[in-house]
Amino acid sequence: MDPALSRAVDWLLEHQDPAGWWCGEFETNVTITAEHILLLRFLGLDPSPLRDAVTRYLLGQQREDGSWALYYEGPADLSTSIEAYAALKVLGLDPTSEPMRRALQVIHDLGGVAQARVFTRIWLAMFGQYPWDGVPSMPPELIWLPPSAPFNLYDFACWARATIAPLLIILARRPVRPLGCDLGELVLPGSEHLLTRVPGSGPFWWGDKVLKRYDHLVRHPGRDRACQRIVEWITARQEADGSWGGIQSAWVMSLIALHLEGLPLDHPVMRAGLAGFDRVALEDERGWRLQASTSPVWDTAWAVLALRRAGLPREHPRLAQAVDWLLQEQIPGGGDWQVRTGTIPGGGWAFEFDNDHYPDIDDTAVVVLALLEAGHEDRVRNAVERAARWILAMRSTDGGWGAFDRDNTREVIHRLPIADFGTLIDPPSEDVTAHVLEMLARLSFPSTDPVVARGLEFLQQTQRPDGAWFGRWGVNYIYGTWCAVSALTAFADTDATARAMVPRAVAWLLDRQNADGGWGETCGSYEDPNLAGVGRSTPSQTAWAVLALQAAGLGQHPACRRGLDFLRERQVGGTWEEREHTGTGFPGDFFINYHLYRHVFPTMALAGAATGMDSPR
Repeated sequence: MDPALSRAVDWLLEHQDPAGWWCGEFETNVTITAEHILLLRFLGLDPSPLRDAVTRYLLGQQREDGSWALYYEGPADLSTSIEAYAALKVLGLDPTSEPMRRALQVIHDLGGVAQARVFTRIWLAMFGQYPWDGVPSMPPELIWLPPSAPFNLYDFACWARATIAPLLIILARRPVRPLGCDLGELVLPGSEHLLTRVPGSGPFWWGDKVLKRYDHLVRHPGRDRACQRIVEWITARQEADGSWGGIQSAWVMSLIALHLEGLPLDHPVMRAGLAGFDRVALEDERGWRLQASTSPVWDTAWAVLALRRAGLPREHPRLAQAVDWLLQEQIPGGGDWQVRTGTIPGGGWAFEFDNDHYPDIDDTAVVVLALLEAGHEDRVRNAVERAARWILAMRSTDGGWGAFDRDNTREVIHRLPIADFGTLIDPPSEDVTAHVLEMLARLSFPSTDPVVARGLEFLQQTQRPDGAWFGRWGVNYIYGTWCAVSALTAFADTDATARAMVPRAVAWLLDRQNADGGWGETCGSYEDPNLAGVGRSTPSQTAWAVLALQAAGLGQHPACRRGLDFLRERQVGGTWEEREHTGTGFPGDFFINYHLYRHVFPTMALAGAATGMDSPR
């Protein structure tokens, strides 16, 4: 075995949890931790036990110009910098200290708090540090809209839905609680007149002005009943670990909304919600920080695929443990997805340890691939069949698959004044569709099957003129292209359409290889498509390109061999280092450094070369 591959396999086995799963750190940006400090202050809890460790973490992430960014070496981000500054001031850092003075300067250079994103303005408004009139309005009465009506709760993607629901209460109640310090210096002198103006224009902007007038009335008939219905909706969706939706934004907003509606901190729902943060908190020499989510199901499925590709037999006890754990994590029950599908039976997997209300198609497809690779057929058959039925029912009308819902495509949502950050809908994407097609190929679906044919047509329609595909959940075109090529080559022997798309994709990848033999792409490619495939070489993105070339039968191509050499030469202690964010939460707005990506995908690429998976088919 290739020594680098052997070391990588050993590293992976050493880092498996005794229960059978793998889970790397889910690193995002500092707002997750900063907002936790603000949450504690809002709920009247003392953040001082975290003071030193959180301060160390936040200052360690500050850049030389005084700012904080959304991703490694990204541009200064105003809202991220404001929230980090606010948290540090709450924690007692001297505002005249050098880090705080530099932070304030960059905040002013970027326009001050008046130019911040909506969510940052909401956080500040809850402490009287920003006028509520400068925050978009949304009436809690939206909870009564049926799923067929525009702007109903289920028009929002599941991650947005779980956040918007509690926000409806917060925006209606307009709370103001003490922060313990003043943040008036965040206002750029001369911009005071902008603070009470909601940015935008057109009918939705005028609608916001009408809602503002209603908000200022003394009485709001039916509003309390609407808020109570939202409380019921929220509490019904709390997960076993105390979270909501498995994501930080929904979690903290739900706790705030429930507290506003009278739930005390010792209420079982509140108590479970607060205790659950311990499971996603990390503390080491970098300081204390909170993860926005966790990725054990996703990480475990890819780790299993990497080990199988490296030659570990199905009988290996570590693989058997992982298979058993994955089988236990399958979600048989229903969820919000049934609003669009009817009462079809469940069968998917979620991304996190506990997120039974929101299984996702991407995780489910990759878990099925892992079970088929590592599990014995009689052991996994029932789980795989349930998962496949569920995925087929989740297909959207355009032939592709989104991540969490079917036909969650109402674009008008993005015209709402509140929609200035993140993706609020979940339309079919190239990468998720590709993973599903790869799964269907493994289940022996022929290319003539109508579902497969429509999926291949979806990929054909979304391939860019240069040959690449967009990456919704990974950065960016390198990720999307690898996913698509992996699916297309599974059908290439029998389908001319699938076969015809691959050469252009390969040519694009070859053209994007860096001089050092690796591949890389900046998160900036979401804002500027001219940066597609452009960036410093990283282990995970290099591995994706190599895996795509191997799938296309070009494992012996000089470019592929140089990519493998790049990976071998940069291995350290059996693994790889990667500070770049190569995962995507919201394109352009929220990025993820999956700490296991740097390992599982290079391992798969090295394994492909060692076991002959890179040979022409």
